[in-house]
Amino acid sequence: MCAHLSHQSNLVIEGLHKSFPTRDSEVVALKEINLTIGEGEFVAIVGASGCGKSTLLRIVAGLENGYDGAVSLGNRPIAGPGLDRGMVFQEHRLLPWLTVEENVAFGLNGRANGERERIVREHLALVGLSDFAKAHPHQLSGGMAQRVAIARSLVNQPGLLLLDEPFGALDALTRIQMQQEILRIWEAERTTMVLVTHDIDEALYLGDRVVVMSSRPGTVKRIIHVSLPRPRDRSSYEFVQLRKEIYAEFFSEAEKPFAYAI
Repeated sequence: MCAHLSHQSNLVIEGLHKSFPTRDSEVVALKEINLTIGEGEFVAIVGASGCGKSTLLRIVAGLENGYDGAVSLGNRPIAGPGLDRGMVFQEHRLLPWLTVEENVAFGLNGRANGERERIVREHLALVGLSDFAKAHPHQLSGGMAQRVAIARSLVNQPGLLLLDEPFGALDALTRIQMQQEILRIWEAERTTMVLVTHDIDEALYLGDRVVVMSSRPGTVKRIIHVSLPRPRDRSSYEFVQLRKEIYAEFFSEAEKPFAYAI
């Protein structure tokens, strides 16, 4: 297990409002978002495409500005990117000319060589890729490349890891394997994690809470606490019932397609 820095990682979002200008007016992406995520918690955010969930994650990462409201981590306002946050995108974004270990070490500037080597070695072991340290990205499967991206995001020991549809480009079997992998890493590290996904099963399998967002403008429609023990059985009655609850939030009787009497 990798040693942690003493980052406080409670995330507080208050009255967040974000809009994007268009030629004639503006598009409201997020409206009155209020959310608190505790240290060591795993929270999944689900919503339809275009509901603003990725924009929300980018604001927390410090990659978006020009919003109203307040966003803070460990009682400190977020004003831009920082080492207290890591981010994993849908594409692994590895540098193809670097080896796996060089990609993982890329953000470790200012560290002594021996310390860099130790940190990289520990994190490759954490994601189960010690034997692939000298490989290049093109020699890896999609799931392996994402594990390298996760290791790279964790080397600076962030208090908060942001996951933006990290398994969306993977096939179904690899996606399930990666869900198990990120859960294993979370249980080992207890890094606060926020996952954005449109996959309801994925959200329920991973999250302590599932935040359901409405369509544009994105608002927090409901927060569902998932108290099921881990590892979770996706076919259990309790899991299926929670899945139905979330589906009901997206498809009310008035909104259900093809819900007409015949």
